[in-house]
Amino acid sequence: MKILHLIHGNPDASTQRMIERHAMEHQVKVIDLSKQDVSYEALVEEIFSHEKVISW
Repeated sequence: MKILHLIHGNPDASTQRMIERHAMEHQVKVIDLSKQDVSYEALVEEIFSHEKVISW
């Protein structure tokens, strides 16, 4: 499963553990919206190209 994690700030320890856990079994991509200048078009493409999106 392809999982996209969208982070809106500094992830806490439990968030980081969850991302690492998902990465053990799934294809994971993390986008930190507070540190990257992501275009809306690119973000929408990423969202639709993943089967699950989790926003933190």
